[in-house]
Amino acid sequence: MKVSYHGHSIVKIETGGKTILIDPFITGNELTDLQAADQSPDVILLTHGHNDHVGDTIDIAKRCNPLIIAPNELAVYLGWQGLNTHGMNIGGACEFEFGTVRYTQAFHSSSYTTEANEIIYTGMPAGIIFQAEGKTIYHAGDTSLFGDMALIGKRNEIDVAFLPIGDNFTMGPEDAAMAVELLQPKIVVPVHYDTFPPIKQDPEDFKKLVTAHEVKIMKAGDVLEM
Repeated sequence: MKVSYHGHSIVKIETGGKTILIDPFITGNELTDLQAADQSPDVILLTHGHNDHVGDTIDIAKRCNPLIIAPNELAVYLGWQGLNTHGMNIGGACEFEFGTVRYTQAFHSSSYTTEANEIIYTGMPAGIIFQAEGKTIYHAGDTSLFGDMALIGKRNEIDVAFLPIGDNFTMGPEDAAMAVELLQPKIVVPVHYDTFPPIKQDPEDFKKLVTAHEVKIMKAGDVLEM
């Protein structure tokens, strides 16, 4: 399995001959190494409806028809756009041919803003537990710190956790470091920082706060071989 990071909250997983993109915010993301026109994933996983997470999902899907897995209201909205969707909700899991997806709590908000400045409610925000090839990946989505992260860590032996550290809209470095203690992942990767002025952070500050777990500060295009 290859797991790569591509700026902001974009994570790509290559497993079992399938390519999975999480939160493909590519166009307008100055920190990514990807070009939307070059992406042909088999699956897109979405944590919530904000435009900096849905990103290029609609354009990519209209071109190559991946399965889009998303919180239910977001999946319904994207289905209305003619896309191939599978709706899920917090606490639910589903086994697919490429792996198992489980949605977890995330404390944030979730809406999609159209070009006409219409705000579409897209259900509860979520995190994602993805399991395949005996590995467990946790993508927290956008979230604050919450105590039940301890249950997520107890319920899952997490190989790598992608946690936001940007502050302002999500956890900052201090709360993210406490989240690591609750989740107990083998590896933690900071995400969702530096993309916009309100979330400018030095990931080294986060790394210094995490003393008992391995922190990998990944640049866009870096790959973890698992």
